[in-house]
Amino acid sequence: MPRFPADAPRDKVLKALAILGFRLIREGNHLALERTNEDGSKTPLTLPNHRTLTGGDYLYPAEHFVLLDLPAAAQDALRHTA
Repeated sequence: MPRFPADAPRDKVLKALAILGFRLIREGNHLALERTNEDGSKTPLTLPNHRTLTGGDYLYPAEHFVLLDLPAAAQDALRHTA
């Protein structure tokens, strides 16, 4: 498998991930992306929002994260933080 390029520009990484079916969900200190799979499941991906990205340091599979369904009130509170 080809290695992720070192110091790849963020915009090019996002374009490559879009080709793989990922769409940008949220942008802040990190970029939150998500892909809807053929079986209807979703694959999340979180990257730091840096001008350049190094794949070996930042690309982790979803199994490395605990995913939570937040109540609407918690989601609203997160949206309104500065």
